[in-house]
Formats: sequence, structure tokens, C-alpha cells
Amino acid sequence: MQLHFESVGNGPPLIVLHGLFGSLENWRSMTRRLGESFWVFAVDQRNHGRSSHSAEMSYSLMAEDLHEFMRQQHLESSHILGHSMGGKTAMQFALRFPESVERLVIADMAPKAYRPTQKEMIEALLALDLSKFGSRKEIDLALTGPIPDLAVRQFLLKDLKRNPAGFFGWQMNLRGISDNYDSLTEGITANQPFDKPTLFVRGEKSRYIKPDDFELIHRLFPRAIIHTIEGAGHWLHVEAPEAFLRTVKDFLLPSKTSG
Repeated sequence: MQLHFESVGNGPPLIVLHGLFGSLENWRSMTRRLGESFWVFAVDQRNHGRSSHSAEMSYSLMAEDLHEFMRQQHLESSHILGHSMGGKTAMQFALRFPESVERLVIADMAPKAYRPTQKEMIEALLALDLSKFGSRKEIDLALTGPIPDLAVRQFLLKDLKRNPAGFFGWQMNLRGISDNYDSLTEGITANQPFDKPTLFVRGEKSRYIKPDDFELIHRLFPRAIIHTIEGAGHWLHVEAPEAFLRTVKDFLLPSKTSG
């Protein structure tokens, strides 16, 4: 599995993992700013962005992908930051390879199982015959019915690329994601807790981390801090970039930001 990545900055290593249907491009603005303090590796996870496609996809496999990526980059350990699906990958990785993690940051995701709320959206994307569309605007209009949220459509349309023949196609492996979607809604497995500093950042307007989830979080991550960013939803780094950046840096660089 070859993971595409971009690296920026210098300092302590920090690996950033995007969410479902996303790519490192969604984090480029934030990773550039993080690069002022860290040696940032923004990574496309399997079946996303410009990374390899696979018929198999699970958090266990994506944790192994990350472990191999660190070996290839000669990183013995690193801070890990994961958002949404990337947060679950980061949690699974920390629980399985704790020696490879310095500090862990999870952005708006709990270690629990979630309802398969995105299945209908995936089916709508698969139902599109992209060869019949000549512009992104036409595709956006076709998705208005099944996906009424404009922000979600704009997020998804960023993944569209034209092939050499000029036709649109999804950069992500949409079929591979669809076939493995149920496994992506499952909770994280663990033989023992991750006993290192961990930060869970949740959006005040998001329902991905609820107070009922705190007990499970602290059971698997006993040193976890749970911080809420006011006014933010699920896409914390986009909706509240200053607060998110400050929160992450204060946690990862406590000696340099204290006082």
C-alpha cells in the first residue's frame, strides 16, 4: 500500500489523517500553519486522494498502513492527529502501536460504533454516470436531491478529477469505500488502553462526541482531555481554524506555550 503524502515544516514530527471522502488537500491550509511548529506529514489514507486503491479497508489495515509509512519515512515515533475517519485510524494505531505515538489528537470522533448514516449518500454517488456530465455545476445540480446540504456537496465535488479523455471521475475508490463502509462504522478494538497524553477536540454544534461517550473515551484513553470548541461543527479545522490551531499547539507543545 503506497500512501501519498505531503511534508512541510520542521520540528517534532506530526502526522495528519483526513476523514472519510476527504484527502490531504482538505487539510493543506491547516498543515501549512502547523508546519510553523512541526514537521508535518499530511497523508492520504488508502482508497482516498492519490494513495493506492484496495478492495479491503478497515481501521486495522489503515493502522498497519500508517505503521509501514512511518517505517518508510524513518520515523520511530510521532505526534498523530486524526479527524473523523482519520481519528479512528489514529485511535486504532495508538492502541496497537503505542510506542510509535508521542501525543495523540482526535478531532471530533469517538471510539464507538456509529449508525451507517452515509450509506444513502454513497449510493447516490455510485448511481451517477459521470461520463454524461460536462461540468461540476451539472453534477452538483444532479446531487441536489439526494444530498441537499450545499457544503457537503462542495466537499465531495473537490474529489472529482478529469481523466486524460476529459471525462470526470472520482479520485477516491468509491466502490472500495462502499463495499467496506459497514466496517468503517464499527468501533475501535483494543487489548489494552493507550496510556499517553491524548486530546479529544469536539465541536459544540457536532454530535459525533456526546457526553455519553466520555466514559468509553477515558476507558481506552485514560489520560484523555476532552475540549469543546464553541460555535464549531464537525469540520473544526475549517469552521474554527484559529481556535483549533491554538488548542492543538497548546496540547502538543505545552512547554512552549505555557505562561
